[in-house]
Amino acid sequence: MHARQVIGIALSLCLAAVLAAGPGAAADMTVTSDKTVTGVKFPESVAYDPVEKVLYVSEFVSALKPTEKDGKGRISKRSLDGKVIEETFLPKAGQVLNKPKGIWVAGNRLWVTDIDSVWVFDTRTKQGKKVALPGIQFANDPAVLAGSLYVSDNRGDALYRVEPADFLKGGAPKVTKVFSGKSINPNGVFPSSDGSLLMVGFAAADQPRAIHAMNAGEAPKALSDPIGRLDGVYEMAGGFLLVTDWNAGALGLWMPEKGFTKLADGFKGPADFAVVPRADGLLVVVPDLVKSELRLIQLSK
Repeated sequence: MHARQVIGIALSLCLAAVLAAGPGAAADMTVTSDKTVTGVKFPESVAYDPVEKVLYVSEFVSALKPTEKDGKGRISKRSLDGKVIEETFLPKAGQVLNKPKGIWVAGNRLWVTDIDSVWVFDTRTKQGKKVALPGIQFANDPAVLAGSLYVSDNRGDALYRVEPADFLKGGAPKVTKVFSGKSINPNGVFPSSDGSLLMVGFAAADQPRAIHAMNAGEAPKALSDPIGRLDGVYEMAGGFLLVTDWNAGALGLWMPEKGFTKLADGFKGPADFAVVPRADGLLVVVPDLVKSELRLIQLSK
């Protein structure tokens, strides 16, 4: 259930500096610190806002019941060390979130999925608009690519597209089912630097899923063998991927020639994470949905 975030040109330049040694530098990164933040209530996704330099966390709040429409869900606003800035940043009065899942941030827009729909919010005014996704079974993770919003449906084994991505103002957007029934069970989605959409799959524990990529107008292609129950995904320099896996209870690094390697484990529900670039590496903020914790994992060379 992948929260995803557009980091923009500034982040691309920062990542290039951090990993200036080339693709091998990413493989050399190791965990140099690992801190746990408690006090969150069933966090499903974390997104980084590079403009405000804050984190947004989607929280179920009431219970670990991902399809329950109880109106108690929220998005909290937190500092980069996990401290609360605003416990209920969203929704504002008159809006309702149930079990908010994946988050994507771009500029002053924040998208979040919620069971059978997707919201877009203005992070300055908190104005929001909800769009239903007809036929979707489990709206999971959103990502913006080439002006369109893509939403994964792991239980329905499908991917949806919403056009335009920014539907806050104007009429109803166009909603299209891109594919279904391919045994991909897309969960986390992320726009690759090559223009494709990356997808990691999540199904039953005994049905491991792989990493796929999809170019516009083409069928998804497998990049890996089946790995596990994959949740979040993030592309690093060199095409290496950070991935969370529920089967392994871990955050790991995936490389085409080496496969999946654990970086940090001990999770019960490692969900959709955020990546914050730093001069000394990358801070990866991983929500543990089951434990109701955030893990702040520093990766450095």
